[in-house]
Amino acid sequence: MRALGTLSRRYTLPDDDDAARLSSLMDAELAARARRVRFLSCDVDGVLTDGRIYVDDRGREFKAYSALDGVGINLLARAGIVVAWITGSAAPSVTHRAQQLRVPHVVLDAHDKLTPWQRLRGELGLTAEECAHIGDDLPDIPLLEACGLAATVPHAPAAVRARAHYVTTRDGGMGAVRELADLILDAQGKRPDAAAVRHAPGFLPRT
Repeated sequence: MRALGTLSRRYTLPDDDDAARLSSLMDAELAARARRVRFLSCDVDGVLTDGRIYVDDRGREFKAYSALDGVGINLLARAGIVVAWITGSAAPSVTHRAQQLRVPHVVLDAHDKLTPWQRLRGELGLTAEECAHIGDDLPDIPLLEACGLAATVPHAPAAVRARAHYVTTRDGGMGAVRELADLILDAQGKRPDAAAVRHAPGFLPRT
């Protein structure tokens, strides 16, 4: 687990002498939060993508996704952790990508993200502490403040980063969700080693 790349809003680093001790403390809190996660919700634009939106001459919208994130989402599902996408986008490409990865819950055109998140959490019978969310902009703040493990990406505005327990080292669309997935799985002792994946046909669906 990467100690420096984790930022908690509950801590500051007043001087170099305290840096190592507080970094260790932040890691312990982060690990405790990650061990409780049973549900991960993800923003799409800027998290699963780099935030750029491609539009052709016919007005059709395209997005680019990272295969690393696809594997991470599949690993979470194998570990029994439910994944949902909650996005303000209404682009059909989001639905197509989610279907490829067998994401069971996709909420499109969500300008109020907290309401569908609360509904899903209730349907799954989970507490807020058992939920994680990764988002990169202001509409994600209510979820980041409500969930047990709040994560964001390096390019997020300061107001978003300030509310995150973890800021990934990888940026949106470049494996940020995979990094968070690995953190959660490592904390829970559920990340399979390379040999287990290699010798299990069909272990990972298309990414």
